[in-house]
Amino acid sequence: MTAVVATNETILVVGGGISGMTAALEAAETGKRVVLVEKRPYLGGRVTQLYKYFPKLCFPTCGLEINQRRAKMNPNLTILTLAEVTGLTGREGDYTATVKLSPRYVNERCTACGDCGTAVEAEFDDDYNYGLGKRKGAYLPYRMAHPARYVLDPAIIGTPDADKAKAACQYGAIDLEMREETVEFRCGAVIWATGWKPYDAAKIQPYGYDRIANVITSVEFERLADPNGPTGGKLVRPSDGREAKKVAFIQCAGSRDRNHLLHCSRICCMASLKQATYVADAFADDAEINLYYIDLRAIDRFEDFYNKVRANRNIRFIKSKPASIVADKDGNPVVHGVDTEGYNRFAEPHDLVVLAIGMEPSVDQDAFPVSIVINREGFIEAAPENGGVFAAGCASDALDVNRAAQHATGAALRAIQVVNRVARAEV
Repeated sequence: MTAVVATNETILVVGGGISGMTAALEAAETGKRVVLVEKRPYLGGRVTQLYKYFPKLCFPTCGLEINQRRAKMNPNLTILTLAEVTGLTGREGDYTATVKLSPRYVNERCTACGDCGTAVEAEFDDDYNYGLGKRKGAYLPYRMAHPARYVLDPAIIGTPDADKAKAACQYGAIDLEMREETVEFRCGAVIWATGWKPYDAAKIQPYGYDRIANVITSVEFERLADPNGPTGGKLVRPSDGREAKKVAFIQCAGSRDRNHLLHCSRICCMASLKQATYVADAFADDAEINLYYIDLRAIDRFEDFYNKVRANRNIRFIKSKPASIVADKDGNPVVHGVDTEGYNRFAEPHDLVVLAIGMEPSVDQDAFPVSIVINREGFIEAAPENGGVFAAGCASDALDVNRAAQHATGAALRAIQVVNRVARAEV
């Protein structure tokens, strides 16, 4: 059984993405005991699925490696992966959390050698790559996964593949007897950092995401561009593997729309500007990039990056909210709409269309373990009624990586203040 040492001076952090890791590390490094709960089998969240950050176009691996090192070195931090909070009772300064732990079927002896993955034959859609590729039934989620331990897909348990994995492991790390567990522990404050999820592009019916193979989302395109992604970094069409040299980026796909998400998702403009450079760098003078936008929100330090992208002669900016996308006989997605600066109708074919998909908060009000104030966009409000529960990062608003980390630091400070009051009251 998993044991968690905690008191009412412990801080519970729910979600192990960039915001959750930041909040947990900041609190733990002040000497507070922290329990970090993450439902995936690894920490890092959606940042791990990025190819590059904007505006410097640097790789996320550097920042991830630093945070992972901090986590490994801090004795105040307890990390629970494949874990979900199923209950939270009590009040500010005195909560009891209930956490469900799903089995990994791999114990701490794992060296991430990969022998189990080689032995297993079954394959499944790879969630890490948004279903664009396959993974084995025994897998390391991605090359920098923390903890660096393989996972067995529950679907192979009880099959010959599970026995093959166990037989292949020379370290005795495969434990097919692992079962779901439930742990309870006390905490004084809770930081809710469950991040965001891409809006379901299939709901935007005129864009044909669920009907046209060569219409994909911005998060999927990010995995295509990554050399460690499903295509080895080659920008190709899902339908036929042909190079995607003429690409359309459509802004506000699901955002700022009364039929979908009311809010601006903030990251989309910069993400598309960044991804336009991927195409321009990959194909040089052969690249043809059309960026369709309502307006571009590249403010503060991002304006220089916007101006640099705008100066690229292979990137064309078209002020338009496209009306629809249809496929021609060759599978080319054709973007239909009106240029609102010249009021000219267009029907432009492309190799690939990328929808800058909206950011939807991963906050389920109906399933939330305590009463919480949530605004009309689905984000957690900073309200006194929330007691000792504080939102961090994209659980509070649509934020980019930098602002999410800053917000998480503030949430850590508020949680620390709560447990400090508890400590003073008990003296």
